[in-house]
Order: sequence, then C-alpha cells, then structure tokens
Amino acid sequence: MDRSSLAVPESVVLEATGEQALPEMGVVEQVWETDPIDPADIEALTRQAVESLDWGGVPDGGEVAIGAGSRGIANLAAIVGGVVTAVDELGYDPFVFPAMGSHGGATAEGQREKLEALGVTESSVGCEIRSSMDVVEVGRTAERDVPVVADANAVAADAILPVNRVKPHTDFDGAVESGLSKMLVIGMGKQRGAKIAHEWAVDWSFRNMIPEITEQLLEALPVVGGVAIVEDQHDDTAIIEGVRPSGFLDREAELLETAYDIMPTIPFDELDVVVVDRVGKDVSGQGMDTNVIGRRPFAINEPAPDRPDIKRIFARGLTETTHGNAMGIGSADFVHEAVLDELEAEKTLINAITASTVRGVRLPPVVETDRAGLTASLSTGGVVPAGEARVLRVTDTMRLDRMYASTALLEAARDRDDLRVVGEAEPIAFEDGQFAAPTPHQG
Repeated sequence: MDRSSLAVPESVVLEATGEQALPEMGVVEQVWETDPIDPADIEALTRQAVESLDWGGVPDGGEVAIGAGSRGIANLAAIVGGVVTAVDELGYDPFVFPAMGSHGGATAEGQREKLEALGVTESSVGCEIRSSMDVVEVGRTAERDVPVVADANAVAADAILPVNRVKPHTDFDGAVESGLSKMLVIGMGKQRGAKIAHEWAVDWSFRNMIPEITEQLLEALPVVGGVAIVEDQHDDTAIIEGVRPSGFLDREAELLETAYDIMPTIPFDELDVVVVDRVGKDVSGQGMDTNVIGRRPFAINEPAPDRPDIKRIFARGLTETTHGNAMGIGSADFVHEAVLDELEAEKTLINAITASTVRGVRLPPVVETDRAGLTASLSTGGVVPAGEARVLRVTDTMRLDRMYASTALLEAARDRDDLRVVGEAEPIAFEDGQFAAPTPHQG
C-alpha cells in the first residue's frame, strides 16, 4: 500500500468540518529563574563527582565499565569524557558500554551508532567503547523468581559506574523513576533485561520492581556509584553529583523531587488543542512527555497525570534524531502525513514490543496539511468560538520556553508573572496549507 493513500486530503477535511474558524495566534514566553552550570566548569564538577565515590575495593589498574546511553542529555559527551578522564587519573582502566536496553534496533552496532549520535565516540571520550547485547544472569528476585541480567562486559569489569540524568519518567510514578537505578535495571539489562522488566511490570509495577532489582544488582555487582545529572527548564545542566551505592534509592529520590520542581511544563491547565511540531525518542521515551501532555493512555497499571486537560493533540512530525521511531504517537489525536513519511515501522514495533506498550504506536488519523490538522482538532473538541479557543503550538514537550498561543491564552498570560507576551495575535499564515511560521523556539 502506498503510504500517501492514508493521508486524508485537506479538501476532504475542510468539507467535513464546514465553517470552522481558526483563532489568531501570538507568542508567549515562560519566565524562569535558572542557574545552569557554566560549560567551562563541567569537567571539574564531573571529576569531583567521580572522586567522591568509594573506590576502596577496586584493584589498581582495574577495569571500570562506564554506562551511558540516555538520549537528550545536555553536555553528555563532555560529562562522559570527564568521567573517563577522572577514572583514568585515579589509576584505573575505563571503557564505555551502551546502557540503553533495546534501543538501536537491539543490536550491538545499532547501540554503538546510538552513542555516536549522542556525541559519545571513542575519540570524543578518550577510551574504548564495548558494545554487545550479551547479558549474564546475576541472580533472581526473591518472591517472584524473576531473572536479573546485566551486560556481560560490565559484569566482567572490576567496577561499574552508570552516568544518567535523573528525571520524571513517562510511564510510571515512584520514589525513583528515570535515573541511575533504572539504567542499572533496564539500560544495563540490554534487550533481554528491558523485555523482562516490561513484561513483569504488567503485574508488578515499575515503582516496586526497580528498587528491588536495584538493591539486588548493587549486592551482586561491583557498582562503585553513579554520576547523576539534573537539568533545568532550558535543558541545561544544573546538577552533576556523585552518588554512592548506598544512596542510589534515597539520594536519587531527593534529586527526582528537584527535577520535578524545575521540569518545563505547559503553563495552562485546560486547552482545546495543542499542536506539537515534533515527536521523538530524544524528546521523551514516549515521544511526547506524558507528564507534560497529561496523557498516559498506554502505560502499564499507571494513572494519567491530573493536568493538563487537553482535548486534542495534533502532531506534525518526528525529530531527526529519533530515526523513525514513532513510539508514543498513539497519544496524538491527529498526525500530519510527515509523521507517516518519516516513520520506521520495524524500529517502532521493536520498541513497543520490548516496552509492552503497543497501544503507544497506534497510528491516529493522518491529514496532509497543518490547516487540516488544526481544523479537524478544533471541530471535534466541542463548540468553541475562535476568539475563545485555547490553542497552543509548541516545538516539542521538552522545549516549552516559547510557544505560539491563541488570543484567549495571550489574554490570560498578561495577568501572570510567570508568562510574558512577546508577540501579539495575528491570523495564522499558511503556505499551501502548511504553517508559514517556523517552530516556536526558532520564531
């Protein structure tokens, strides 16, 4: 079947929706107070984080396996490179291994390429990268007898040191979510470990599973600690901290609270339409951050966030870095045909099967133009006059500092200290049915 045949022509959509008026749109910015780390200080702070860990049990010249692989982390190559340098200066032999579950098509070369796309190469970080999908079973959980597996190269090393960002997870709420513990359990478990975790999460929630398996891994393996990263609302590095094994759960929980406090969010609780310019794994594990859009329709035994309440979401395309993985596209109500053109079905399905979230890759109705997508979204969300419609257009769910906003939202923003109107409302400009204005953070 020709993919283009799935995209409904604009003329058909406009005929079906009738006289649907569109709101005028202006530009609003969020006002955030941030204190990011100066890039010139990244290396020194990373060295301090590594030196703060407990190296007493590691033999001189011992091999240290440094786990990396999460997407979208600012300064990742510099931080991993700083960890490598610090480990080397302590007298040990570092190597990097991909700790990313099934990503990269669940192949060793694919995971090496994923690291390269993140800027982590042997030349950029200054050490060998050992990429393999081989795992070793290092134990089984006490009550459920679930196998606990880990990367074979990491298991064979004298020390293991994961490097990861601590942040809210898209699929579940818990004392620890995305961070060092999850990297040990799922990232270091490679495809087999990720699949085991997601299968068991159906009956055993991640909030309970990750702490229990983390404790077992810390007992079984020579984990000397981890380097935790927290980012601010602009996705700049705000914290780099060494966390010893004894603090993996408690300290990580504290860092998670900080991450929740400063994460970027949509600044309105009730919206008729949100237009998302791009969706991708580099933005969020679910393409669109569920904590931002207030939707979690495919999570395993987890309720959706209370806010915001968005009637319709129109997704316009995929990020280049997601390489066709459209995980999470099922959260949208309508998608532009660009999503269909860019979607790689095999990568997307492998991710969905591994994560046991197949509903997340269901394809919403496809339209051929932006005008058709916005019109269809507004016309199916109830009777709302154009002047009262609450419509936002955002770059993605990670870049929320600058947004296009409808007249009703601009007026609400004028009375708030945390928002600033920087562009007055004008009729939406289209070129051949597509938005003429660039993505919000470029506008």
